[in-house]
Formats: sequence, C-alpha cells, structure tokens
Amino acid sequence: MTFDAHPRSSLIVALDFDSLSTALKFAEKVADLVGMFKIGSQLFTTAGPEAVRQIAKLSSDIFLDLKFHDIPNTVAGAVLASAALPGVQLVNVHALGGTAMMRAAAQAVSAGVPMGADRTRLLAVTLLTSMDSQAVREVGISGPPNSRVVKLAKLAQKAGVDGVVASVQEAKAIRKACGSEFLIVTPGVRPKAADLKKDDQARTATPREAIRAGADFIVVGRPILAATDPRAAAQEIVDEIAAAK
Repeated sequence: MTFDAHPRSSLIVALDFDSLSTALKFAEKVADLVGMFKIGSQLFTTAGPEAVRQIAKLSSDIFLDLKFHDIPNTVAGAVLASAALPGVQLVNVHALGGTAMMRAAAQAVSAGVPMGADRTRLLAVTLLTSMDSQAVREVGISGPPNSRVVKLAKLAQKAGVDGVVASVQEAKAIRKACGSEFLIVTPGVRPKAADLKKDDQARTATPREAIRAGADFIVVGRPILAATDPRAAAQEIVDEIAAAK
C-alpha cells in the first residue's frame, strides 16, 4: 500500500449515512482533506457495491468495513469480491472467526494479483471498541480486553492478515508484539472537544494519543460528520496528526 507523506493519509472518515446521495455530497466536501473513506454496513446495506463505485470516482481510497465473520469458504468469497471493487484499499474480517477463516481470507485477498503488484490489505477486527471489560466478560471472553486483543492480533498475523482494528489502549502492545510493518487502524477517535454524551464507544482516544500509541490510521465519524463546519473539523484533526508524528 502506498501513502503520500501528508498527515491526511492517516485519517479515515466514516461515511455513516443511510443515503448514498447524502454520503456523496458529504464526501465531496472533505475529500481533499482525508486519506480514505470508510464504508460500513449502514451505507453498504442501503446502496451496496454502488456506494463503493461512486465514492471511488472521487479519486478516494476506501476502507470497506463489513467485518466478515462466517465459515472460511464464505468469507474468502466475500473478501475476494470486496478486493475487486474499485478503490478498496482495506477490507476486514473478525479475528474471532478463527485461524482457518482468517487464513482463507488472506489467501483470497491476494488471489489474481500479480506477484509484486499492490493489493488490498486485510485487517482483522479484534474486539469492538464499544465493548468494555464487562461487555467482554458477558460474551464469555476471560481476561482484560488488552490481553485478549494482543492475543487476537498475534493470531491474525500468524494467519497472514496484514493488520488489525483495535483501540488505542492496545496499540502500543500490538506494535511491540507484531512489529512495525503490521497495520493498526484505531477507531473510536475523538477530539477532546467532541461531545461524547450520546457516544457508544467505550475505549476512545484523541488523534494525538492514537498516533503516538502507534496507529497507522485513525477512524473518525461523528466529530466530523456532525460538525457545524466539517472541513474545519477535518483540518483540525489532520493538524493534530501532523503534530503527533
């Protein structure tokens, strides 16, 4: 994967809209300020692959965040189809799907790509950043989230996955365990001034904290989407990324 040297390359903006036309209008406003757009289940359920095609026409890279979690053959097919869509640089699966599933996804993401050519990168979601220690225990996962996330990251790396989605609280430990080439994408990033009263994220961080902890990319949604001036909000985050690097 190639990136420009500008700090904006580390900023992924989540297009959490239920209308493709609304998502496109918003993306057009900030496309020159961000490195990538994230298309998740909300927009993809509404508009399907056409959402990817239309956003890609803005010359924007895409993180297709659909968190595949199924039997290996099904996930491999979904990943292969995702990687074939225009502009998709990142696609993800759930690490809790296990080694066989992640290995099948890793093989699929490279299928049909000439040796040495650039390809879509595969990420594994460790534990959702909306889950705190109590939520993790409720689903039968023992131990603190930090140790579980690092274990899942190491499992993903062994299966051939390129990186993980994890909170800033685990980023340093993942970087130490998995090395400098392993990608870390950190969601739940909120500027300190953001209003968190209605936020469903439990393990959050500021852009500066995330970058200094070792994140390659940060994912920001509502602090930009809901801002009075989205361009100013995006630029403020890019400036904070620059200061942290």
